[in-house]
Amino acid sequence: MTNRKLILYIATSLDGFIADESESLEWLLKTEGEGDNGYGGFYETIDTVLLGRRTYDWIMKHENGNFPYKDKKCYVFSKSLKGKNDYVEFMNEDIPAFVKKLKGQEGGDIWIVGGGELLSYFIKERLVDRFIVTFAPALIGRGIPLFKENDIEMDLELKSVRRFNQFAELQYDYKGAPVL
Repeated sequence: MTNRKLILYIATSLDGFIADESESLEWLLKTEGEGDNGYGGFYETIDTVLLGRRTYDWIMKHENGNFPYKDKKCYVFSKSLKGKNDYVEFMNEDIPAFVKKLKGQEGGDIWIVGGGELLSYFIKERLVDRFIVTFAPALIGRGIPLFKENDIEMDLELKSVRRFNQFAELQYDYKGAPVL
């Protein structure tokens, strides 16, 4: 029996945006953190990365083709791309069934990197076990929201609060998350 968790690990502005209207993270990058702000420790706990197609395309464009998760098993959910490349496998199957299958396998935790559409679906299906959200001291007014408008409620339990200089990380577990 395994206990893999599906984790959202993400940074947001104080007013709840993960990028500005032009998909820039400049507001985030200019914030003074501390070391890697806990990223390295988190990254060691996961062995699988889940991405939406737009997030994957953004990473490939902004990282100049240097895929940052080469040492992890990566899946990109896409309606049009199929197969795999050197870094990712493209998925177009039943998401809840696929995630439940992943959670039932041996291994580390599973990281949902983004994006908003995929995250919204995961929340609606109650697939996210843990939310690790790092707040930057910035109000950007508009942009890409962390959470889309939903008609669901989730009870969360605060597990930890950490400070990395100007960043504040809050970690919540979904109270209703099933134990597999």
